[in-house]
Amino acid sequence: MGADILLPDLQASILCEDVRQEVNGLQTLVGVINILPTPALPVALLKLCLWTRWCGGLGKFRQTSRILGVEEVQLMAESHIDFELKEFDGTVTNVNVFAGVQFQQYGVHHVEILLDNELVLRYPVPVVKV
Repeated sequence: MGADILLPDLQASILCEDVRQEVNGLQTLVGVINILPTPALPVALLKLCLWTRWCGGLGKFRQTSRILGVEEVQLMAESHIDFELKEFDGTVTNVNVFAGVQFQQYGVHHVEILLDNELVLRYPVPVVKV
């Protein structure tokens, strides 16, 4: 790793239904998902967004975001974003958009975020019967 590279911190990660860019430049997150209640399976989401914010780093990086099935074997969705932090006090906001994700089982699914192929964050997303 070069002297001009400093790994950033993942400031936030939010799974939601949509991310809207407002006229003033701010973003609005719609339908924040921490659990997915459904009366029947499969449940398909036309659009699923993963909003992430990175800070405190320097250099060029690759974010890989993925959604894993209940057994953590099935890769349900994956997306990559290359980004750069040019100054230590800067931030980068990434939005991964997954289209047509279909949940086939009830149970705990997981979101994983990797930075240059190293796991940075992993959190559960339960799909529950209502």
